[in-house]
Amino acid sequence: MSCPAATLPAAPAVAVPSPSRAGAQRRHFYLLASVTLSFLAGSSAPTPLYPVYQVMWGFTPVTVAAIFATYAVVLLAALLVLGRLSDHVGRRPVIVAAALAQAVAMAVFASAQDTGTLFIARVVQGLATGAAIAAIGAAMLDLDRQRGTLANAVAPALGTASGAVLSGVLVHWLPQPTHLVYWVLGTAYLLQAAGVWAMPEPGRRVAGALASLRPRFDASPQARAALRIAAPAVLAGWSLAGFAASLGPALVRRDLSLDASLGGGIALFVLAGSAGVTVLALRRAHERTLLAFGATALLTGMGAMLFALQVHSPAAYIGASMLAGAGFGASFQGGVRSVLAAASAADRAGALSVLFVLSYLAMGLPAVAAGAIVALTGNLHATSIGFGLAIMALAALARLGLRDGVQAERLPIA
Repeated sequence: MSCPAATLPAAPAVAVPSPSRAGAQRRHFYLLASVTLSFLAGSSAPTPLYPVYQVMWGFTPVTVAAIFATYAVVLLAALLVLGRLSDHVGRRPVIVAAALAQAVAMAVFASAQDTGTLFIARVVQGLATGAAIAAIGAAMLDLDRQRGTLANAVAPALGTASGAVLSGVLVHWLPQPTHLVYWVLGTAYLLQAAGVWAMPEPGRRVAGALASLRPRFDASPQARAALRIAAPAVLAGWSLAGFAASLGPALVRRDLSLDASLGGGIALFVLAGSAGVTVLALRRAHERTLLAFGATALLTGMGAMLFALQVHSPAAYIGASMLAGAGFGASFQGGVRSVLAAASAADRAGALSVLFVLSYLAMGLPAVAAGAIVALTGNLHATSIGFGLAIMALAALARLGLRDGVQAERLPIA
C-alpha cells in the first residue's frame, strides 16, 4: 500500500527506533500475523471434514448448517461484546486468552464422538476468534500502520486457504483424518500464546473495560461513511466465502465428480489463495480502484462458477474460483483500507469489529439459509443458483454505487 508523499513533514517529530528495537517490532508483527492466519485456518479446517462426519454419524445437511450457524452466531456475539476490550485491557491478554481457548477447541474437535461435541467445539472456537480478531488486527496496526493495514486484509483469505487445504490433504492422504489436523493447529496455538505472552504490550490501556463489554455496533462517523461505501462489495465477497464453505463440497462431489473432502478443500484453497495473492499484488492501488475491481471480478467470477457447475467442468470451476477469489481479496482490502484510514487510533479495534461483524454476517447467514433450504427441498442445484445470483446482485450493486462520482470523492485517501 502506498501513501501520498506530499504530506510528509521535513523533520520527524519522533525518534527513529533503534535497529534492534525495529527488528523486535518486526518479529512481534509477524508473530501476530501468524496468529491471525492460524485462527482463520482453524475456522475453515472442519469444512472438508463434514462429509467424513456425515458418513460416520449419519446426520443431514441441516446439521451441517446448524454447526456452521453456531460458529458464526457465537463469533458475532463475541465481536459485539469483546471486540473493544483490547482497547482498555491491552492487546496481549486478550490474544493470549483467545489462543489458549482455540487450543481447547481443537482438543474438543479431536475428541469428538458425536455432533454434540462438534457444536461445543464450534462455540469455544467462535468465542475465541470473535474475542481475538479485532485485538490482533489492532495490535498489528499499533506496531506498523502500513503493514498492519495490508495484513488485516490478506490474513483472512490466506488463513482460510491454508486451513482448507491442510485439512483436505490430511483427511485424504494421512491417518487419523478427524484428529491430526486439530492436533497440529492446537500445538500451534499453544506456541503462539507463549510467544505473545513474552512480547511487550503493543497497545495502550485506557479506563472503561467494563463499559466496553456493552454490545455496540458502532464506529466513528468518518468510519461509518467509509463502511457505507465499502459494504456491498465486502458483503458480496464474504457471501462468496460462505457459498464455498457451505455448498462447495457437495457441489464439487455432485457436479464435478470430485472427492468432497479433498476437492472441496482444494476449491476453497484456490478461491481464498487467489484472494490473498490479489491483496498483495494490488497493495498500492487506491481504495476505489480496489472496490471497483473487486465488485467486477466477483460478479464475473461467480457467474463463471455457476456456468462451470452446469457444464461439469472442474478446470473451468477452478479458473472461475480464482477470478472470484481475486474479487473477494480486492473488495475486502479496499474495505479494510478505507475504514482504517477514516478511523482514529482509539477507534481502530471498534471499527475493525464492525467490519468483521458485517463480514461474518455475510458469510454465515446466507450459508445457513442455503443449507436449510437444501435440507427442506433436496434441491441443491436450484439453491446454489439462487445463492450465486444473490452474490452477483450484491456485486452489481457495489459496482453501480462506485460509479457515483459523489460517493467516490468521499473515499479517504490512503
